Amino acid sequence: MEETIDSAFVQQLNQNAGIARKVGRIYFPDADDREDALQEMMYQLWKSYPRFDRRSKFSTWMYSVCLNTALTYRRRLKNKKTEPLSSTHHAIADQSPENHEESIAMLFDAVSELSSLNKAIVLLYLEDMSYEEIAAVTGLSRSNVSVRLVRIKKELEILLKKDN
Repeated sequence: MEETIDSAFVQQLNQNAGIARKVGRIYFPDADDREDALQEMMYQLWKSYPRFDRRSKFSTWMYSVCLNTALTYRRRLKNKKTEPLSSTHHAIADQSPENHEESIAMLFDAVSELSSLNKAIVLLYLEDMSYEEIAAVTGLSRSNVSVRLVRIKKELEILLKKDN
């Protein structure tokens, strides 16, 4: 029985591995911190899998675990690191919208300036989750998700214009 659970978990984890990478990219600009956080996410997913009750999709549950782990891990990092990043760490050499990768990098930089909850909402929204699914993962109401998304879009517009 346990081998079946293990193989089912690994199969679902492999199918949804991008979720942890996306959460890591949003919350941890530093590659070393991101790798450590990803390991912690995998551990927390494994540890909590027996409690996964299948009332939601595996991907929704995985987002919830990964986001909670990222927030906890980030708090621990913040307590350890007291020196803020300088603005040069966020500089982008060529901000031409023609270059897709640079545009994505600019978006990630802007998203990194949002509050932790708003980062989670943006990530879930970009994954084409419904407002109901986003509400389930974040613990907000559907209408609160809707209002927050409107405000987040305006905030991101301002942040992206500021960087240009």
